[in-house]
Amino acid sequence: MNIPRLTLIGAGPGDIELITLKGIRAIKSADVILYDALANVELLEYARPNALKIYVGKRLGKYVYTQDEINEKIVYLAKEYGHVVRLKGGDPFVFGRGFEEMEYAKAFNISCEIVSGVTSAIAAPASVGIPITSRGFSESFWVITGTTKKGELSRDIELAAQSTATVVILMGMSKLSQICEVFIKYGKSEMPMAIIQNGTRKNVKSVVGTVSTIIEKSISENIANPAVIVIGEVVSLSEQFNEQLITNNACPDLKSGQTWFSDCVAIVEV
Repeated sequence: MNIPRLTLIGAGPGDIELITLKGIRAIKSADVILYDALANVELLEYARPNALKIYVGKRLGKYVYTQDEINEKIVYLAKEYGHVVRLKGGDPFVFGRGFEEMEYAKAFNISCEIVSGVTSAIAAPASVGIPITSRGFSESFWVITGTTKKGELSRDIELAAQSTATVVILMGMSKLSQICEVFIKYGKSEMPMAIIQNGTRKNVKSVVGTVSTIIEKSISENIANPAVIVIGEVVSLSEQFNEQLITNNACPDLKSGQTWFSDCVAIVEV
């Protein structure tokens, strides 16, 4: 008799190799896998041939199943088949609603385990050469959802805009203009900003600029979801940002681009 249990697994930001070994082992032992849109489907190749695989993701605001239906499926399938793996993009506890699913399953006496994953909040910027902290540029970082449960812009973004921290916003593309307005309101129109689409994947795309230029640039480059937004001085450390400065024959000021100052001087002398 199969013992009902649930394993919540962070599939990582997209690159199949960024899942943990513990996550792979759990997938291999699963009787059922419920997987999200942001989880790389190649990971399903590690599952047993007879494992039941069910897509429960959301794209462009369209649900295959509501969250309540997913919760109910977890319980039913665990009791019916045994080991249910819930495969989520990034980390299950970073805006992944993993805790809600775990608490629901526990209410039905189903044992639960969490397998943390690499979050896209850090890995997506890193995949295009943007550190979210760097000595002399950022002492902390905020990770904020762009859209609240009510579909509104998070009030935390206004608080973050008043800090010197790197601000990473997930699920924020539909609110991009509002986000930029908030930062402009607090005098951050020239703050470096980047958007990374499909971070860590082979089809990764990114655009860099400033708060005042990023909307036009993202439209020009056709940047869309799934994407991570990064706002802060650290964006100026990326090669893409530096190349853009050279192309425009513009040097950053010492505060926001000290690393590239000597390169700019050399260009002017030439």
